[in-house]
Amino acid sequence: MDFKFGEKEEQLRREIREFAKEELPPGWLAAMLEEENSDEDWGFAMTMSGKLAEKGWLTMSWPVEYGGKGASLWEQLAYSEEAAYWGIPGVGMGIGGVDWVGPSLMMFGSEELKKKHLPLIASGKPDGVWCTAYSEPNAGSDFANIRTSAIREKDEYIINGQKIWTSAAHRARWCWLAVRTDLNAPKKHQGISVIIVDMKSKGVTVRPLINYAGYHIFNEVFFDDVRVPSTNLVGKENNGWYQLMHSLGFERGSVAGRGCGYNRRILDELVQYAKENHLFREKEIRHKLADMAVLIETQRILACETIWKMSKGSNPVYEPSRDKVFNDQIAERLAIIGTGLLGMYSQMDPLQRKSKWTKLKGCVEALYWLFPGIAIAAGTDEVEMNIIGQFGLKLPKSY
Repeated sequence: MDFKFGEKEEQLRREIREFAKEELPPGWLAAMLEEENSDEDWGFAMTMSGKLAEKGWLTMSWPVEYGGKGASLWEQLAYSEEAAYWGIPGVGMGIGGVDWVGPSLMMFGSEELKKKHLPLIASGKPDGVWCTAYSEPNAGSDFANIRTSAIREKDEYIINGQKIWTSAAHRARWCWLAVRTDLNAPKKHQGISVIIVDMKSKGVTVRPLINYAGYHIFNEVFFDDVRVPSTNLVGKENNGWYQLMHSLGFERGSVAGRGCGYNRRILDELVQYAKENHLFREKEIRHKLADMAVLIETQRILACETIWKMSKGSNPVYEPSRDKVFNDQIAERLAIIGTGLLGMYSQMDPLQRKSKWTKLKGCVEALYWLFPGIAIAAGTDEVEMNIIGQFGLKLPKSY
């Protein structure tokens, strides 16, 4: 079986590599999720978003009428892999703008919302940056437990509640918000809706949550009598659960290509480090790195299978969950092997990336600190494995 990409995709890869060589600083190696942390990194990311938009790559797989190029899914996969490998920042337009807000709006949004927001995302400009607000302090991992309410009053919704772990809320112009619009729904997954909120609205308060690695990625967001036009409702009222399952599918599906590209880059850096520091002569280290190479190649094949099914008109149900869990497991193993290779150097503060004692720009340390959180984002691995068991293996529900 030939797993090679076509000439069109390979040409795109060459163009992205040349772009990265020209636009990124010499020796650039990006740490995961770092672009949201500092103003300097965020400014550079937004500059790159604009350049990606000019190239037509930022939303390349979107239809032309919505600001895309109508590129194939295979081209999108090649772009995702290469952009992640080289650490090109600014590819997501915040958290979700490109990967799930845009595609979900195309499926469920009104023409008014499509015309307003899709061009903004495709432009690569700050007014097209999004955050995604699902998690709540007392909801746990059960999405249906959310309590943030949106009560209809004439031509407005009045929103009250709190969200937590909201990545990029301190950078975003718009919020993709899950709310409860029917407080008396007979089942908790009913009565949920999706509403778009301008983060500049009166009553929106964003407070930073600094994680244990020292990064400002997360935030808690408070909504106090925030008034939003009823036209900002996405799709049908109380139909949010169905819509959000599609959005989560887009989110989980976006992990495979980028995860594969980033994991491959970290592995290549570790192999080079091992060779330069005479660690490669040790059989155990060679075997561990070889095992990682096999896992990452397997990850790539699984990503290709998901894209292949989509290209044939299928709507993958469990595959995005499978790809997401596999990426989480690879990130964990890669981080543990990497810290072992670096030894005491792995104890450096990942924020001190310019220190002479920091190896590989602090990427391995950052990955080690962040992989537990990665396994929770977009649904815990336990939730994902339930989906795999139910829809992939046809097992009875375990919950």
